[in-house]
Amino acid sequence: MKEATVKPDILAIIPARSGSKGIPRKNIMLLKGKPLIYYTIKEASKSKLLRRVIISTEDDEVAEVSKAYGAAVIKRPFELAQDDTPSLPVLQHVIKHLEETESFYPIIIVILQPTSPLRTVTDIDGSILKFLETGCDSVVTVCEAEHPINWIYTLKRDKLMPAIKGLKSATRRQDIYNMYRLNGAVYITRRDIIMKEGRILGKDCRAYIMPPERSVDIDTLLDFKLAELLIEEGKSIGL
Repeated sequence: MKEATVKPDILAIIPARSGSKGIPRKNIMLLKGKPLIYYTIKEASKSKLLRRVIISTEDDEVAEVSKAYGAAVIKRPFELAQDDTPSLPVLQHVIKHLEETESFYPIIIVILQPTSPLRTVTDIDGSILKFLETGCDSVVTVCEAEHPINWIYTLKRDKLMPAIKGLKSATRRQDIYNMYRLNGAVYITRRDIIMKEGRILGKDCRAYIMPPERSVDIDTLLDFKLAELLIEEGKSIGL
């Protein structure tokens, strides 16, 4: 991997509220003996490009676990930790806090969800380098979609209806161009897009492709089991 010759102030934010509808207290649930958030902290700490890594949480236990693994924590107000709280005000809170209390003015923001435990420092720094080298507004990580959109349907009673009207049907995977989905592992954007434009991703958004075995996004207990299996089989680099 090439080293960036210029390293602007790059801030990584790991949003980690305590609540979760699917899996209670998911971010500190043990995965192979370690809290889920540990894996993101560990890989982020290896980065040669990140200037700072900050955990955003309202929860004392999440904060203590994060600090135990060497991460800095900014406590967010409880009103920014509800089920319906969007990500944007959470990111704005961290950036504003650092600028106002520590005079730290990040230029680039990297968002690392703790629900992507198999993402590695290679994915983090590779995404940042792509951002720096292309001069784009944003970079997101993707992986090849498990199923083509041509195979996705809705049901009207029990009748199959194409999810997207007018989309050409296909019966063989090899007849369909590769499709990619967001995997939630890394989001990179400019500070001003978040703070001035009030959105997370800019108009010029590029993709950094990750392999499916590092793209597990923990949302259900089945996802946990899959992540455990991949770690055991050594398919996730560095874990």
